[in-house]
Amino acid sequence: MGKLSFLAGLAAGYVLGAKAGTQRYEQIRRTSGKVWNSEPVQKQVENAKEAARTKAAPVVADMVADAARATGEKLRQGRTIASEAITHDSPEPRRSEDHTDAWAAATRPTTTD
Repeated sequence: MGKLSFLAGLAAGYVLGAKAGTQRYEQIRRTSGKVWNSEPVQKQVENAKEAARTKAAPVVADMVADAARATGEKLRQGRTIASEAITHDSPEPRRSEDHTDAWAAATRPTTTD
């Protein structure tokens, strides 16, 4: 009988608690919605957005510029290394009047006599 009484009490407590919990949740939700949508809070939200835009934009622009510079430098270094490898490893010497690009030089068929 003890377990049955305990389960009945648990069920009644759950039902009453759930109803009270839902009512309290709705009350909190309504109140927080009113506060969030109030004019003073929304004014501060707009001020924060504007501050983020004006202060973050130059920082982000600098970060992008730095990344672009670093990437450009890496690409230039890669091209230099690749073109040196093609020039030095090529079985046919390149003449100064030969204006072929690195791809053409790299894909030129080699002759094996």
